[in-house]
Amino acid sequence: MSRTAALSAGAGTEPAARRGAWAIAAAPLLAALTALFAVFLTGFDQRSAMPPDVAARFYGFFLDRYPLFAFALVYGLVRILAAMLAPGPASPVRRLVGGGVGLALVLGLSLHPTFGGFVMRAGFATGSGAFLNGTPMAVAYAMGAGAAAGLFGLAMGLGARLAGRLETAPAGSRWRRAGRALLGWIAGFLTLWFAAAMIGLARDAGFGPWPRRPLDARDLVIAALLLTGAALPHVALVAARLRRTVHAMSPARRDGAA
Repeated sequence: MSRTAALSAGAGTEPAARRGAWAIAAAPLLAALTALFAVFLTGFDQRSAMPPDVAARFYGFFLDRYPLFAFALVYGLVRILAAMLAPGPASPVRRLVGGGVGLALVLGLSLHPTFGGFVMRAGFATGSGAFLNGTPMAVAYAMGAGAAAGLFGLAMGLGARLAGRLETAPAGSRWRRAGRALLGWIAGFLTLWFAAAMIGLARDAGFGPWPRRPLDARDLVIAALLLTGAALPHVALVAARLRRTVHAMSPARRDGAA
């Protein structure tokens, strides 16, 4: 293919690539909002029929105090599923095995020994410990949100990578590549830190006592706004990464570089 033809093909596929990147990046948020609407429409709460062992593991302090983490968990799981299903060079075996390991990792850290798992316990222990040692409440809350976000983000990011997340080898020297990787990790952590801080404020924002009673329309609106606002920075970051990767791998880019 000539360079002119490659450039024309690249220009035609660029809008489609952008739409695809946004679709993949936004899928976890749409899944979390879908789960929220399903809970609202079905009237699901802790009085709904569930196996006793499941109910004992699911209901408790962390779901009562941080109810929106249930939908954040959906976000993390679908983020890994999106990486498994997205176009890319990863083999089907890697997608299935790596994605399965990633899903198990997120579920284990979020639900063992009960709902909230190590993620919520790390955040609560960090925040409450800092507060009891004299740290101002706002700072202690931020520290707890950071601890929870770091552990959840580690599991979700590792799961997406194992599932075959589309990436390109960064150009430049070893130190430049390391710097870019570090900046990427920091940006990802900051977006998840912001998300954890937002969804942790659900009760303070007026979110009702779900799951002790069904969601009402007011709870639905509050939860949808908090989940959307919390997730948008991470969605935008993932979309930007995907666009850069697709652009770097496009035929026009490779032909021009050649």
